Amino acid sequence: LIGLYMSFNISRNLWIKFLYFFNGKSFNILDPIFNRDMGFYIFKLPLLREFLGQVIYFLGVLIIITLGFYAIMLKIREPIENEEQEIPIYTRYRRIDFGKIFTGNFYTIALRKIAVIGGLIFLLIGANYYLKGFELMYSPRGVAYGASYTDVHVSLLSYRVISVLSVLTALLFSYGILKGKKKIVTLGPLLMAGVIIISSMSALVVQQLVVEPDELSKEKEYLEYNIEFTQKAFNLDKVTVKEFPAEQELTASVIERNRDTVDNIRINDYRPLQQTYNQIQGIRLYYGFGDVDLDRYYIDGKYSQVFISPRELDISKLDKEARTWLNTHIKFTHGYGVVMSPVNRVTKEGQPELLIKNIPPITESSLQISRPEIYFGEMTNDYIIVGTKEDEFDYPAGSDNSYNRYEGNAGISLNGFNRLLYSYRMASMKMLVSNVLTDESRIVFYRNIKDRVKRIAPFILYDDNPYPVIDEDDGKIYWIIDGYTYSDDYPYSQPIEFLGKKVNYLRNSIKIVIDSYEGDTKFYVYDENDPMLNTLKDIFSDLFVSVDSMPESIKRHVKYPQDYFNIQSKVYRNYHVENPVVFYNGEDIWDIANEKYMDGIQTIESNYVMFKLPDGTREEFALLLPYTPREKANMTSILVARNDGEQYGKLFLYKFSKDKTIQGPMMIESRIDQDSTISPQFTLWGQEGSNVLRGNVIVVPIEDALLYVEPIYLQADNENSLPEMKRVIISYKDKIIMENDLESAIKKMFGNESKVSGENNEENTVESLLDKINSLFNESKDNIEKLEILIEELNNSIK
Repeated sequence: LIGLYMSFNISRNLWIKFLYFFNGKSFNILDPIFNRDMGFYIFKLPLLREFLGQVIYFLGVLIIITLGFYAIMLKIREPIENEEQEIPIYTRYRRIDFGKIFTGNFYTIALRKIAVIGGLIFLLIGANYYLKGFELMYSPRGVAYGASYTDVHVSLLSYRVISVLSVLTALLFSYGILKGKKKIVTLGPLLMAGVIIISSMSALVVQQLVVEPDELSKEKEYLEYNIEFTQKAFNLDKVTVKEFPAEQELTASVIERNRDTVDNIRINDYRPLQQTYNQIQGIRLYYGFGDVDLDRYYIDGKYSQVFISPRELDISKLDKEARTWLNTHIKFTHGYGVVMSPVNRVTKEGQPELLIKNIPPITESSLQISRPEIYFGEMTNDYIIVGTKEDEFDYPAGSDNSYNRYEGNAGISLNGFNRLLYSYRMASMKMLVSNVLTDESRIVFYRNIKDRVKRIAPFILYDDNPYPVIDEDDGKIYWIIDGYTYSDDYPYSQPIEFLGKKVNYLRNSIKIVIDSYEGDTKFYVYDENDPMLNTLKDIFSDLFVSVDSMPESIKRHVKYPQDYFNIQSKVYRNYHVENPVVFYNGEDIWDIANEKYMDGIQTIESNYVMFKLPDGTREEFALLLPYTPREKANMTSILVARNDGEQYGKLFLYKFSKDKTIQGPMMIESRIDQDSTISPQFTLWGQEGSNVLRGNVIVVPIEDALLYVEPIYLQADNENSLPEMKRVIISYKDKIIMENDLESAIKKMFGNESKVSGENNEENTVESLLDKINSLFNESKDNIEKLEILIEELNNSIK
């Protein structure tokens, strides 16, 4: 029974640790206390701990069973000396003399067993304490995570003493048991208990009376280790710090010089956009858009940032009567196409302009989709059977439906005995007796892409946000999922929660690409310097493929994942500090900036922004997150992750001077609330039965200056209303402007040089002023004075 338990535990939980133990790669980084490679802690120590724990448990249970067994045997009568006498069996035994327990061959066998097992237990306890010395690298005792002054100078010494003492205890225990000397049996355990108690008390006394009165001096060395190894573990030791002066004067000519940046400023938001997509592009009740993702494509030759969302089939939205076995598993098999819209344009009604829409897909760009069917996705939770006598529902076509048949290779044949096996597996008698199945029928399951990758490689941690990609070469739709190698055994590294796991080592080393039609799943190596991934490559040699084999049309859409960036940003709040004194005093802790979002306040999300870096030659797709000083609203820095080409994965920090105040997102929000034109307008809209919803504050670096942009949505007070993007607010220095669209706000802020010059300038000025007059007239009667000034300017311009 014990063996069954241990076998089950090993097969369920320890198999990957066994493989890591025998295949683990070197990190080429030594810990500062024992000078052991990090690979020992990641790959060796976890199995040794588990193994020792299991064996000690096994021997502990075994010694209890042995004692119990022989306790029962003691109640059995001992054979009499003269066994040649013919006497009845019930009188052949007499009671054992308990005073003679240490005599006789019978007792010798029992005592030997107890002596051996007990001795082994004490030896293993000693080995366990020896390993506990290494586990001090994860001690939370000091001011920072990892071995502290007390751990190194007191606890480590006591563990080594206990380890040596346990060997002596094992010998004394075994000798005492065999010789029947009770004092010797108890001597060793009492000594060990005494040392353990004394060491615990000593550690407490040293911590409170020696370390804490002089904590910085005593812990400085260990703080340095904590900072260094936390940065290494989360790949933050390679962050490049760049001073950002934020002194450049933004003018119309600078705006025009960075026109590609301005044209890619996001004025839509994915959350209201998802609601809009579902209402205007859902087409039928059973279609749904589970998520909206940001990506970039060359749209008619121009590098453009877009929103994209797949139209998936949600079988649960079919009428209950229609969710028959035939419909669920044979007729309704796939979603259809995607919806795409630019981030920077909306219609006059405030709805997103659509570059790809409808069924079959209609494109307003050079992008084409040749294979719109989505058989594998985030909502595909049911198995399906293809190659049957029934046609599959393809898409609705007016009052009728269009039908199709799956032409891919996915699935397992239901021919012969397989049909019986899979009928049993899926608990479906209908599959067994249905006459629509043929010898060509195939069952396709594990179609949910998240479930699919977890079943293929359960030892990898997967991002919660898969995103779709249109391959510009073959027109097919693919999914990309980010995979992470992780551990909570990296010495001196501060642990943190990530996707439900406690981790203190994390790498985004794998990109998984899944064909939405075929289900083919490929694991691409994206960080060849990750020792954990290199170990997995040795273990599963046929699972991982080189990134060099990834098609360029897919590689162009690989993104630095937000989940990974967010956890790095969270760690970097504290661990950007290199000086242990500053770290200890908490002098330079940062907060992730806050913002007003929709109708509440939230921590600002990282945002993908397209802009030109100081050393770049063109606009790049980058991920940004602003920091503020702790509990303050001004901005101190921006963390940036690059996404494009060979620059992928490089992190740098735009650091602002401490000598001047750089406005943070909440300072912009406060100025919006205090603006004498904008704030009354919000109040007026709210009184007219509309809800004013505020989008993300987007911080856009333009050369050596910062521009802030925030979209404003209106949503009517009724259940089925859609949020509509009605205004755009931009802020620069001490100016703040709200206009109907981004281009109008840019013109008003910086003038018209950004779009026109020469003779056409006067004509566009007239048009611009007319637009502003009309906008102000419709917005509020409070703007009469501004209206009169603009009319006077208009007259002058006409003259």
